[in-house]
This record gives sequence, C-alpha cells and structure tokens, in this order.
Amino acid sequence: MKTLLALAALSLAIPAHAGEANKGEHWLVVTDMWGTPAYSTMTLIREEGGLSGELDGDPVRGDAKGKSLRFVATDAKGTEYRYAGMRDGAAMSGEADFADSNTPGARARHRFTARRLPERPEGLPRTYDFTPTDYSNLFSADRAPVLTIWPGDTVRTSTVDSGGVDAAGVTRALFGNPQTGPFYVDGAVAGDTLAIHIKRLTPNRDYADSLDSIVGRALGTSLVAKAGDLGKPVRWKLDRATGRATPEGTGALKDLSVPMRPMLGGLAVAPGFGSAPMSTGDTGRTGGNMDFNEVVAGNTVFLPVQQPGALLYLGDAHALQGDGETSQYALETSMDVEFGVELIKGRSIGSPRVESPTQIMVLGQAGSLDEATKAASTGLIQWLQQDYGLTLSESAQLMGSAVRLTIANLAGRSVGVSARIDKALLPAKRVL
Repeated sequence: MKTLLALAALSLAIPAHAGEANKGEHWLVVTDMWGTPAYSTMTLIREEGGLSGELDGDPVRGDAKGKSLRFVATDAKGTEYRYAGMRDGAAMSGEADFADSNTPGARARHRFTARRLPERPEGLPRTYDFTPTDYSNLFSADRAPVLTIWPGDTVRTSTVDSGGVDAAGVTRALFGNPQTGPFYVDGAVAGDTLAIHIKRLTPNRDYADSLDSIVGRALGTSLVAKAGDLGKPVRWKLDRATGRATPEGTGALKDLSVPMRPMLGGLAVAPGFGSAPMSTGDTGRTGGNMDFNEVVAGNTVFLPVQQPGALLYLGDAHALQGDGETSQYALETSMDVEFGVELIKGRSIGSPRVESPTQIMVLGQAGSLDEATKAASTGLIQWLQQDYGLTLSESAQLMGSAVRLTIANLAGRSVGVSARIDKALLPAKRVL
C-alpha cells in the first residue's frame, strides 16, 4: 500500500514560484486503483537542480518545467514508481506508472489527482468555530474535509439529531445519525492514534425525542406479545437551566425528572484503504455509532488512524442514555460540541478507548455479546500491557479482581461491551 501511495505522491509537489524555493509543500494524493481511491500524503521541496521530498516515508526525486512535473519514488526494496503530471495552482493531476504487484517486471498505469494542504498557521494552537452546512450518512474517506485542523487545536461546532433535525427544529439531513465532518487532522497517518478531548457537550434546544420501545436483545419471550404496541414516540422536555429532562405525559411518570448527561452516540474516523465506507448506523474498529454513554465532556476518546488526516466525524447526540440504549432511541437531540485533538504518533490500537479522570475503558463491538466481551477484555489487556507494563499474568490478576463489564449498546446491528478499570489501581504509566 505504501508503494502505491508513493507513486501518487511523486507528481504532486512542485513549487512553481521562485519565492517558494526550498520551502516544503504538503499534498494529499489520490490514486485511482482500478476504481478504488488510495490516499497518501507527500512533502516536496524545490531545490537547485530539481525536486526532493518523501511520500509516506519513501524518498522522491524529480524535476519540473513550467507546469509539467516528473517524479520517481523509490520504496525500501528499490522498486521505482514513476509519475508524470501537470500542476495548476494548488491542484495536480496526471498518470502514475506503478510496478504490478502480481506480475514481476510488468507495469500498470493509474490516474491520480492531488491537492495542496494548507500550512499550519503561525502561533499557538487555535480555536476554530465551524458551522456545518451539510451532513454525512457515511463514515467515508472519500468525503471532502470540512475543515483542516492541527494537533492541539480546538473546534466549536454543532450536530443535528439522529433524524436530521437541527436546533431550530428544521430537517437538515437524512435520518440515520447524520454526522458533522469530516475534520482533517494534519499530520495524522495510518498507524497513529487520534485522541479526541471532549471539552463541552451542550444541548441547543429544549426537547429530545425517544421511543417507548424495548430492543429485541433486551426483551424476554414472555413480553414479546405484550410489546406489540410499543414503539410510540416520546417527547422529552429539556430544562437546560437545571440540566434535567422530563417526559411529556400524564401517567405514573408525570413527575419523573432525570439529570441530563449529554453524550455523542457517533464518533469515528474513516476506515482504511480497501474498506467500504461505513454506514452511520454501524460500528467498527475505527469507532462509529458506538452509543457508549461515556463519550461525555471531560473524557478523551482514542481511535486508530487509518487514512491520512484521520477524517473525524461526530454526531447522534443524546441528552441522556441508559446502558445499552434499550429503548432503540436515547434522548435524541441536537448539540453544541467543543472538542480538541492530539496525535500519538506511531501507536496503533485495536479498539476504541475512552479515558475519564478516574477510569480507562475499552469498547468491544461485534455481532454478539460473547464476541464483544472478548474484544473489550482483549483491548483492555493490550492497554495495560502497552502503557502500564503489566504482563499477561498481572493483567489477568487485575482483571479478575477489579474489571467492570457494562453493556454499551444493544440497539445497533452490532452490540457493544465496555471493559473498565479504576486508574487508582494501576501502576505508574510508562513514559513512552
């Protein structure tokens, strides 16, 4: 994969102006691999006598005449990938000549395009205010980023609810957990981990919608016949001044008042090369419609980067949700969101992780509770080994005496189980 991307990178990066000499340019290259886009990042520097740089870590050499460019990228095995293209301002396009990975000595030609990435602004990390104008029903690497940000930056933005309704009660997107984003995190590459610091989650309207439903995974056979009339909508009043929610109605729950705990049901980065875009109703290693009620303000979520820029999506906000989202819909509402990002370079994780001030948590997601539990416990053991230096035996002892397993989600096509440990029980974190 690295070599494929290297080809694309070659053609991208030639500064066309004398004032840009010796100044590295950063590009995102897209190579059309028989209909499947492959994404790569490249840095290219104009030097006396030609061009130099790298593509996903592989060295690049080339030259330019006017708008025409020619490059060669060489991988660790000495295989050359040749590019020829044209530059038009901050865009490039052309043809790449790749080694055929299936047939020794054969070559294959692919079209490529590239866009120049913005340079990081001078000064300290910044706070960006972003107002979305459209939303995505896929966690996709192919959707154009809505904003480029850098590690250390903070974003203030908003979401619509799971039905696509905004703060003013206007339908702005298709139902099915439409997401805000993606946000391109400059410097993120496959093999890194993205840390998302949830700083503030604030409902921005005075109501939420739910159902009087019970999901099939939580419904015993003795109740199935009686549950036929369930599934009716329930409107909840949100008192944003006191932070409490009350269901509309006149029955036994007319005086019920529960404290809100705003959360994000949807949080994900784009899946990797060769993987299909993921529906905003699904989950996977890169996050998704996790519906985990610990994705709240004050906690940090860790997701494995699979694509250049990570491509972070967020949405499906809930004013409150019990474990498992057993009513199919939680208290679905629109939300103002403030988050920050950091990168852990060269560290890959196998499952979504969440860290609170007092606990570390891993979310396992699978088609059954058994498999989700295995994924959660395995992911937590890996975290204990990586960051805290525990052996497998020591991890087993700690898990057996102190782990807490909770059901995160029963309402999706996959289920979620979280495994968590109190941080007060852990040894000092290793310096990595």
